[in-house]
Amino acid sequence: MTGMFHPLSLFVGLRYVRARSHKFFVSFITWTSLAGVCVGVAALIVILSVMNGFEGDLRQRLLALDADARVVPADTQSAGTPGPGQWQRAAQAIRGSPGVIGVAPYAQIQALAVRTPEMLPVQLRGIDPKSEPSVTRIVGAITAGKLSNLTSGSDSIIVGEVIAEELGLAPGDSMTLLIPTVTAGGVPAPRLRQFKVAGVFEVGLSDEDASLVFANIDDVRALGPSGQGDQGLRVRYRDALDAPAFTAGMRTRLPRGFQVIDWTQDNADYFRAIRIEKTMMSLILLLIVAVAAFNIVAMLVMVVTDKRTDIAILRTFGASPRRVMGVFLTQGLVIGWLGVALGVALGLALAFHVDTIVPFLQNTFGFQIFSSSIYYITTVPSIVRWSNVVAISVAALVLTGAATVYPAVRASRTAPAEALRYE
Repeated sequence: MTGMFHPLSLFVGLRYVRARSHKFFVSFITWTSLAGVCVGVAALIVILSVMNGFEGDLRQRLLALDADARVVPADTQSAGTPGPGQWQRAAQAIRGSPGVIGVAPYAQIQALAVRTPEMLPVQLRGIDPKSEPSVTRIVGAITAGKLSNLTSGSDSIIVGEVIAEELGLAPGDSMTLLIPTVTAGGVPAPRLRQFKVAGVFEVGLSDEDASLVFANIDDVRALGPSGQGDQGLRVRYRDALDAPAFTAGMRTRLPRGFQVIDWTQDNADYFRAIRIEKTMMSLILLLIVAVAAFNIVAMLVMVVTDKRTDIAILRTFGASPRRVMGVFLTQGLVIGWLGVALGVALGLALAFHVDTIVPFLQNTFGFQIFSSSIYYITTVPSIVRWSNVVAISVAALVLTGAATVYPAVRASRTAPAEALRYE
């Protein structure tokens, strides 16, 4: 028999899977286990893909006005503020670094936007209108006016959409900025400067739209003494996701007195929170697969009890305990792994078509997940990462595989004489 149906364990195990059980409860638990594994795996793939989509959308919005990296003075206290010649040498070194496709200077100071009766704290960022588009997507974010309006000496500014709404600003209006400067003797000497609104931008992030004001870099530098505020060079890489590697290479080329900070360091808290949320969500959803695995254990234990006579006959004909164990391992693995395969297929089908499924559900049931009046993001994005799919599949396969071990060991320890005593 072993030569005709080799291997025996695989043949008998598959036969048990195909056979229709006379016990309804055993059959019900079998299908419940398979469905549980399928739903758990599919839910994990879909949820992680949607969270990857939100992470990618957030990264794109954060980098719309923020460069991939910033080069700033390393320690102004000990070495003083770098001079124009040092900045030029640093810019040349940056342009020669691998992966760099754009460099632009910037200067940024804190200010208070005043338009009676409202006041708002803002960040006044001075940029070079000619080189800024090479490091950020500011041109695409401007909804009114043009970037070229920020000419040197014009005291023109481009404000965020939220600032414009709260202060009632439109292109052509005037706005006063209160700049907290300090004299050489350390005495506070705030300065008032009136600016003309030359445009409005919107990127869909409250941190940017409600706090940023752009002006020509020469106008910003003229507002305070050298070294006041944040200043440096902004850098754009060929691929923002490779920023840490490109930054490490750039550090070896920069002259002394400068440091590089990439976007993963500037926004570390954002993405650390997302990683923690994804990890916790994965663990919670993996419990669905764990519950299904316990169902597989219960189902196989009942099958072992029901097939005690079959096990005894196999042992009588010379089947070793290992082969008997293999029979029930096969049955459990086929059920569990079939559920994993169906779950992966269902999860990928849903994850790849989220952009059509969500609008269909919204139109069918008359609700909106993200209202445009409340949220900046109004769609549900989805990015499938194959590393996540592989990790989910492996974890589910391990859980379902582990669930078959105890019933299979129990079956292998069945004594033939004891099982056949009352037959």
